[in-house]
Amino acid sequence: GYRGYLHLKLVPGVEQAQVLRAMQLADRVSVNLEAPNIARLAALAPHKDFIAQLLQPLRWVEQYRSSRPSSEGWNGRWPSSTTQFVAGGSDETDLELLTTTEYLYRRLHLKRAYYMAFRPVPDTPLESHPPTPALRQVRLYQASFLLRDYGFQMEELPFSTNGQLPLEKDPKQAWAEANLGQQPLEVNTAEREQLLRIPGIGLKGAEEILKTRRGRTIHDLSSLRKLGIRVDRAAPFLLMDGKRIAAQLPLL
Repeated sequence: GYRGYLHLKLVPGVEQAQVLRAMQLADRVSVNLEAPNIARLAALAPHKDFIAQLLQPLRWVEQYRSSRPSSEGWNGRWPSSTTQFVAGGSDETDLELLTTTEYLYRRLHLKRAYYMAFRPVPDTPLESHPPTPALRQVRLYQASFLLRDYGFQMEELPFSTNGQLPLEKDPKQAWAEANLGQQPLEVNTAEREQLLRIPGIGLKGAEEILKTRRGRTIHDLSSLRKLGIRVDRAAPFLLMDGKRIAAQLPLL
């Protein structure tokens, strides 16, 4: 008779019938991939099979969601699915992690990928491995959301030549500086997909801009602030009535 939220973890090697039964009982199911591919998992957890034990259960989840009526699921709907990666535990690159993340979002329709910065534990095989900077975890989440919610493609993310995201800069900010710095977008005509690429404008902010534009033209920064826009971040990449927006430069 339990009616609260239930998240079930699917352990490596779970059987297909068990996956279906879990989906009939839970609001969310997940399998922790830990690493982005076969080679990296071999270094992190050599006793686990990346394809058969970890990725296959997530494929079964999507198979059931796409082929069977949602009425068979818990409370009349199929559960969402998620995974988790250890960032830095196997010397993988951000490019590797996000390539797998994109596949999971596009092909298996995962709700979210989680990233955990590696921390060495005494008396374990990786006790001498250096810890992962917490900021790397933040950048991975930001890039993951760009892929999931903001229409970005992998080739648009600002990877360095070694496959890493810049730690010193939000990936959306880095993309905007490279692509919109000399070609800002007109706030009164830009499409939703374009607005979402501007730093300081999120999903809700883009919708508010579109809604406001149906009734009037946006002429000033105060109007954008009222819509929840981070104008300090957005202004360098926007035009208003064809003119660049004057904004206070940040202090050092």
